[in-house]
Amino acid sequence: METLRFITHYGMHFVVPGIIAYLFFKNNWEKVWLVFILTMLIDLDHLIANPIFDATRCSINYHPLHSYYAILLYVGLLFFPKTRIIAIGLLFHIITDAADCLWI
Repeated sequence: METLRFITHYGMHFVVPGIIAYLFFKNNWEKVWLVFILTMLIDLDHLIANPIFDATRCSINYHPLHSYYAILLYVGLLFFPKTRIIAIGLLFHIITDAADCLWI
């Protein structure tokens, strides 16, 4: 079951964003996919947790960049064309991590 969880989680972090980029941003999907992948930098907030990784911990509202306040900021970024792709990447990252919480 843990293997399926791992495949689902990282598939949603890497494969699904590529599919979304290709389906909705065909003209420059590679750049959009790269931005989506770069939004995973919000996981740097895991470095301040102790322990850094805990398979039984839900990151939503535990880590600062995964907090409800941060999520509201990411939603706000959707309303500005220059930050919309970043916001989509950040919010999809949050959705992925929330889905992972369901496995716990």
